[in-house]
Amino acid sequence: MRHRKHNHLLGVKTAHRTSLIANLSCSLIDNGRITTTLAKARALRPSIEKAITLAKKAHASDDAANKVHYRRLAIARLRSQKAVKKLFDELVEQFVGRNGGYTRIYKLAIPRLGDAADMAIIEFVEEIQKKNPKKKRTTKKAKEKLEASSEVKEDLPNEEKVSDTIVESNDQSVVEEKIATSAAKDESIEEVSGKESEPKKAKKKSSKTKAEDKDPE
Repeated sequence: MRHRKHNHLLGVKTAHRTSLIANLSCSLIDNGRITTTLAKARALRPSIEKAITLAKKAHASDDAANKVHYRRLAIARLRSQKAVKKLFDELVEQFVGRNGGYTRIYKLAIPRLGDAADMAIIEFVEEIQKKNPKKKRTTKKAKEKLEASSEVKEDLPNEEKVSDTIVESNDQSVVEEKIATSAAKDESIEEVSGKESEPKKAKKKSSKTKAEDKDPE
């Protein structure tokens, strides 16, 4: 039985329909996205996906004869060596990881002027790219702070040198002050010890004189 065999006739004869789909396929390969009627987009999808399957088979096979065979089948379908070359050499890599569903159709809201035909966009499905992490928004104040900090960082080496010299000079002055204070303390201790020894000597002398006075000869 031939039930449901007359799909995507597009109101034209067979020769017209095959050349129309071939031209649409070449335009899609060249541009990656085309705008056409919804009926033509639905008729184009199975044809272009079969051509992509031929390109994947040629890409996966190691035999040169098979690659040429698949390329010739695609040329018979698309009727353009330039489009087939681009499909087999460049575009096939983005479909290697997919098992079908190489195109998507977007139905447009506004119909075509004149006959009010439904319009659609058909395009190739690209590889899913990993989303970049969202960057935090910075306010004007934060930007000003960042700029000020960057300016300070640029001037840091000279300031560090100055700070190092200041620290060294401070260290030397501190050491000198400590030496001076220790010397002053030593002098004060010697003076105090000398003063204390003098009265003791005087006391001893006085005790001797008293003994001499008590013991007359």
